[in-house]
Amino acid sequence: MRRTFALLILSIVVATPAQARDSLGIFESWGAFRDGAGQKGPRCYAIAQPVVRRGQAPRGFASVGTWPRQRVRGQVHVRLSRARAAQAPVTLVVGERRFALVAGQMDGWAADARGDAQIIAAMRSASSMSVASIGADGRGFADNYALRGAATAIDAAALGCARLR
Repeated sequence: MRRTFALLILSIVVATPAQARDSLGIFESWGAFRDGAGQKGPRCYAIAQPVVRRGQAPRGFASVGTWPRQRVRGQVHVRLSRARAAQAPVTLVVGERRFALVAGQMDGWAADARGDAQIIAAMRSASSMSVASIGADGRGFADNYALRGAATAIDAAALGCARLR
């Protein structure tokens, strides 16, 4: 199971532009990574794929990133598993808390750093989260995530970039 998850996380990381990547650790269903110095400097992030049913291909991801040279710390980003309808809201539910995300066609973010901090605090005390919207086909969908290991991965990512500030 852990090996399968590591391969899935690796597939997400490999799908992004080629850069040097260091694994900072795999923590249950979350991984932590550091990318080498690019044009905007190094970045570190915790990342996970949604829980999927057997036989489904995983799509989408949730991440919490840090870009020291950009002075960005703990930025929450979700990549939806499907394109959303143009005016459809994107809602993140973490435990009992609901957050309206700023949305792109396939992405969602907290509106500001305060929202990021609130989401991360909720993630640290909840066991699951989901991101829901209405797809471009008019049907609702939700991407569900297990949060076991998320806090440790978020901390590992933050520490991975701590000396690079």
